[in-house]
Amino acid sequence: QVQLVESGGGLVQAGGSLRLSCAGSARSFSNYALSWFRQVPGKEREFVAAINGIGSATSIADSVKDRFTISRDNAKNTVNLQMNSLKPEDTALYYCAAVYSAIQWRARGPDSWDYWGQGTQVTVSS
Repeated sequence: QVQLVESGGGLVQAGGSLRLSCAGSARSFSNYALSWFRQVPGKEREFVAAINGIGSATSIADSVKDRFTISRDNAKNTVNLQMNSLKPEDTALYYCAAVYSAIQWRARGPDSWDYWGQGTQVTVSS
């Protein structure tokens, strides 16, 4: 299993940027696909981005495709989400997730991901 801890959230004005980071504790970290989801109270958890184990491919939600970038550093056991040109509608609790999988890393349903961090709040003001 892997433990995940998110950080980097905060309050930012529209148009600004934030960089979220998720630190994992796992042996063979590259065997885990990683992803970011976000959730607003009263709504379902929404897929944001995913990256495969070795960081050679990514999957990005259409709503953030031109603004967000997911990356990972397996030497540091981290996955990052660079968020640029933030909009008020990006406000949410952001979670990182992991699954020990090499073939289902593109899955956009939360149920496909086995391990979750505690979440970090991102608030974008108008």
